[in-house]
Amino acid sequence: MNMRVDDREAIREIIAAYAHAIDRRRWDMIGSLFHADGVFKFAGVDGDWRGFIEQASAILNPCIATQHQLGQTLIGFEGSDVAHAETYMTAMHIVPAGYPRTEVFPDWGRTYSAVVAGRYIDRFERRDGAWKIASRTGLYDWREYRELGEGADLAPLPQEVRGYHDDRDPSTPVVARFRGQSSGG
Repeated sequence: MNMRVDDREAIREIIAAYAHAIDRRRWDMIGSLFHADGVFKFAGVDGDWRGFIEQASAILNPCIATQHQLGQTLIGFEGSDVAHAETYMTAMHIVPAGYPRTEVFPDWGRTYSAVVAGRYIDRFERRDGAWKIASRTGLYDWREYRELGEGADLAPLPQEVRGYHDDRDPSTPVVARFRGQSSGG
């Protein structure tokens, strides 16, 4: 029996790198995760991956913070160079007062948390030896808006314990290869 462990790991790494890219606002990584003709559809975001960057950044950049947590991933292979994957996710968004994209998250006039639970349904293709996303469809399973309690504002914390949406974030070397950079190792 061929376990295809290397293929599964390559696919899971792309799925994880996507979550990292959107949470850290590293939009320059997306092109290394999708094939050039790759497409994306989730809620109000629909089109090729380049259009995805424009649409998703307009939705996520105004958020104070986001965190996409990935759950189980099932992968099924169709021949040697096509795979289908279903990945469960829960995405937390800290939405500020005055949020501009009210068709996505309402403006409550105060900061709140928007939680989206759903799944990514992906078609991966291996081209030129590399697995990448050929198409991704996001599905909602549920969503919830929550009041925020104490501690949501991280500004009082020391800078060295906070995450960032730029290269100050200590994860920068981890994803250098997805950004076309050398990680030095």
